[in-house]
Amino acid sequence: MSSTSMTLSGSPALPKFDVRERFPLDTVCEAAKILTGASDPVAAMPSVLNVLSSFMGLQMGALALLDDSGAGQTASGKVNPFVIAATSRGAASAPAASRAMPVAATRAVFRTGVALVSCDVAGELGPEALPPQAPHDRFAFIAVPIREQVHSPYVIGVLGAWRDLTEEVYPNIDEDQRVMTMVASILEQSVKFRRLVARDRERLMEEARLALRHANEKSVAEARVPAEPIRGIIGDSPAIKSVIAQIRKVATTRTPVLLRGESGTGKELFARAVHALSDRKDKPFVKVNCAALSQSLLESELFGHEKGSFTGAVAQKKGRFELADKGTLFLDEIGEIGPEFQVKLLRILQEGEFERVGGAKTLRVDVRLVTATNRDLEAAVARGAFRADLYFRICVVPILLPPLRDRLEDVPKLAQAFLDRFNEQNGMNKRMTPQAVSALARCQFPGNVRELENCISRVAALSSGTEIGAQELACHQGTCLSAELWRMQTGEQSPIGGLAAVRTPLPVIDSGVGQRPPATACPIGFGEGPATAPACQAPAAPPPVEPEPQDERARLVDAMERAGWVQAKAARLLGLTPRQIGYALKKHNIPLRRF
Repeated sequence: MSSTSMTLSGSPALPKFDVRERFPLDTVCEAAKILTGASDPVAAMPSVLNVLSSFMGLQMGALALLDDSGAGQTASGKVNPFVIAATSRGAASAPAASRAMPVAATRAVFRTGVALVSCDVAGELGPEALPPQAPHDRFAFIAVPIREQVHSPYVIGVLGAWRDLTEEVYPNIDEDQRVMTMVASILEQSVKFRRLVARDRERLMEEARLALRHANEKSVAEARVPAEPIRGIIGDSPAIKSVIAQIRKVATTRTPVLLRGESGTGKELFARAVHALSDRKDKPFVKVNCAALSQSLLESELFGHEKGSFTGAVAQKKGRFELADKGTLFLDEIGEIGPEFQVKLLRILQEGEFERVGGAKTLRVDVRLVTATNRDLEAAVARGAFRADLYFRICVVPILLPPLRDRLEDVPKLAQAFLDRFNEQNGMNKRMTPQAVSALARCQFPGNVRELENCISRVAALSSGTEIGAQELACHQGTCLSAELWRMQTGEQSPIGGLAAVRTPLPVIDSGVGQRPPATACPIGFGEGPATAPACQAPAAPPPVEPEPQDERARLVDAMERAGWVQAKAARLLGLTPRQIGYALKKHNIPLRRF
């Protein structure tokens, strides 16, 4: 590099660039890294202009873009007001437009769509086109067009930069133009993709607004007619009524629906409700669990395959999209699909067409899409694990399904429905006592409706008589591990997907045997912090210091003595499971006493 010079204003100028130290390939590579890795390529352009300056010695780079409406495209339009990125070696007080690009040169590139190179800026474009406070007038200006797409005549922007012609070795202007053209090509693809995503999202949101407005108008007209209950959906709590109201509104439209909720909340049941209330109710309802299939099998399952397309493809097979034509396709666990398959899924959702695996014929389908997930898709989009354009495509009308702990008033009806189903399937006539129903209504059910159904099936199968009492429930017998699972669920390892607003451990129900801790105290496990049961109603606080081993041993011995050295009773006194208290006894080397 040569020595540093001074500008006319007396401030130090940037060191002169030695044209023998240019790196065109490195320039294109670095620009591609910046633009392809940025969520907003326009905002990343100052970094690209700095790369052009550092690697190629192209000074005072600038970018001018038209807005989405194409303003400034006409001959009388002003282009420079849309300059959005520039670097300058001139005075900071100079107008931004004059620091960025010569107006005449920029307009010429916009009108003609041809790159412009001027080695005599003062003579060809006028003295006013020179950079302000330039130390001399021997500057070349290079401007290349940024097109809407490859080979398109429509120019959406101009990338320009200056070359100092007083350098010791005469610069290669043709090479400068080629490098800037390659950078402009990378930029135009990034800008095109960003604008397509933005337009697609706006269009989808507008469709959703129109659909919901139409549904609201229709629901007002039908408000006087009592709504029939939806088959399979049980409950009249405010939370479930709100979900049903949303489903009734959106079911009559073609808008994609995303069902979000914890595992076991009945996402497939609500997806079927969307289909049953739509005008496609007499057409197929096809479901696919995306998490149950590998990415290669998922492609064949959804799109189908031709005979001989891969080993084992002995016949042509229709995919689920074909089978769901004119009907509804339910994609469960949509958040589990990989990035490669997301691109293929996006095409059919956008254009409604695809090819079978191994086939060349393009097929078109008309499918209503309903998806479901228990994952945090927004976080996945931020990490780059889930495509933003696919997220906007499926998350048009998101419906959050409430967990069972937020609709405990529905537990009695759900429990009775599950018991009736069990009786019908097994030819029995069992019923629950009011005390048993009341005990169930106090549980939190981290596994939601699915866990409640399993609980009813288990107690009905193991009960000896026709009447099921509270003492026969697993939580009364110390054999329910839901509370322990609830405490162990953390972060993304939790099967409920982190969508729960509150993580509350299950309460330990009084079995009526032995003594209980005071009502204000919560059960404490050995080696664990206190579990905050709903009865505590205490605000969240930092976990206390773990008890000393001697304190644990003393509490264990005391509980065992009060329970007559029966482990199950002592476990209930301490709020533990029999397995936990057995482990604690071994840990503290406490021998069992026999009487």
